[in-house]
Amino acid sequence: MEHSWISIIPFLIVIPIAMITKQVLPGLILGLLVGSYLVNPSIIGGMETMLTYVVQALIDENNIKVIVFLYIFSGLIGMIKMTGGIKGFVEKASERITTKKQALLLTYASTIGTFSAPTFRFVTIAPIMKALLKKVSMSTKELGFVIETTATPIIVLIPVATAFVGYMVSVIQVSTETVGVTIDPYSLFIQSIPFNFFAFVIILLGIYLSFFHPSHTDAPTQMDDEKDDDWHDCHPAVAKDLPSKPWNLLVPISLVIFLTLFLTWWDGHTEGYSFFQAFIKADVLEAMVVALLFTLFISIVFFFVQRFELSKLISIFITGGNELMSVIVLLSVVWGLSSVTDDLGFSGFVTAHTEWIPIMFITPLLFVFGAVVSYFIGSAWGTWGILMPLGISLASASGISLPLIIGAVFASGSFGAFASPLSDDTNTLAKILDLRVMDYARFKLKPALIAAAITTLLYTGVTFIF
Repeated sequence: MEHSWISIIPFLIVIPIAMITKQVLPGLILGLLVGSYLVNPSIIGGMETMLTYVVQALIDENNIKVIVFLYIFSGLIGMIKMTGGIKGFVEKASERITTKKQALLLTYASTIGTFSAPTFRFVTIAPIMKALLKKVSMSTKELGFVIETTATPIIVLIPVATAFVGYMVSVIQVSTETVGVTIDPYSLFIQSIPFNFFAFVIILLGIYLSFFHPSHTDAPTQMDDEKDDDWHDCHPAVAKDLPSKPWNLLVPISLVIFLTLFLTWWDGHTEGYSFFQAFIKADVLEAMVVALLFTLFISIVFFFVQRFELSKLISIFITGGNELMSVIVLLSVVWGLSSVTDDLGFSGFVTAHTEWIPIMFITPLLFVFGAVVSYFIGSAWGTWGILMPLGISLASASGISLPLIIGAVFASGSFGAFASPLSDDTNTLAKILDLRVMDYARFKLKPALIAAAITTLLYTGVTFIF
């Protein structure tokens, strides 16, 4: 289709609707619907076209693998919770911590075993810290800030065994296909990691504020000092009626990490590549899904031997997987929207109409724009799905490094996940720590804006190099 202005109409709908409704999905669906009617402008034809785009996205082999990975991963986490893995880890860790420094070191060190997803981090480390809050010299808001800097900002930098990897690779894949780029999407993701500047800056800022900045101990904790709060009540994953079995967390997580690395190497090794080349040339998505399947079956046997009912394990697995159905729907619409904008000539339109923007400003402006969008919609994944096609089209048109622009898009979504009062991270952690959401969001906005400003300057400077 001719590269006309109508190709940007879906994005002109998606972004304002998402910001007004503070929900990502309505904007994406409306954008896909309008785009479908632009492709096929008839009452029935437009709706049929929309269905075709979604179905085509869902039957793609790699997309199906992403969906399977997300569903199984979420189901496995559900079984770990039910079998007392998280509760056991929390209890064992809390017994050994008596000082603020020990608590902070545990917060950072525990990332090694709990980096799979932000919520997973929160329900493992926040109850420990909440139980120790009266022993350590720290306000609840400061505690929340420290914990959050070890969640999404770290998880987006880890290339294996997280709930994010499949989605991040997927949005790169559909966006590069739109502009005709044939580079392996996982390789692009790996190359983009050093350019997710916001994640690095906020992590370093968190370390500085944790260990080298005076604590504002007079800040209100918003907990009732007269009441002995029981951390078992802060989240269902650590409830009193669950068993306490830390190995039910450590074994599955260790297994999925080891198998992912081994099968990634094995896939490349069987193709005849050397040790390090094997990791680069392997089909990583395939290795991740197979590793997760092995882990799932081994974990079920491991739990069954402990006399957990098989029927209950299966039920919890399905319940856990179903919790991610909203993400799977989101993915389906993102994939469909990317296809419809491709057919409308979006990448060609961007190429033809962005030459007037100085190259040094494209990456920092994209980050700032994405940060604003992600703050108002509160979703990193939604931001990535909306902006990645735009970012890669801009990179293709201007000659900017693809890893740099991809890193900037991921950084902009990371800002919203961290700073927005609407984000799942903010709301989940505030609930566990008994904080008022808006008070907590205001508390961490200043350091988040400082990190965003530093990030913008870094993108401006790095553009000269890349």
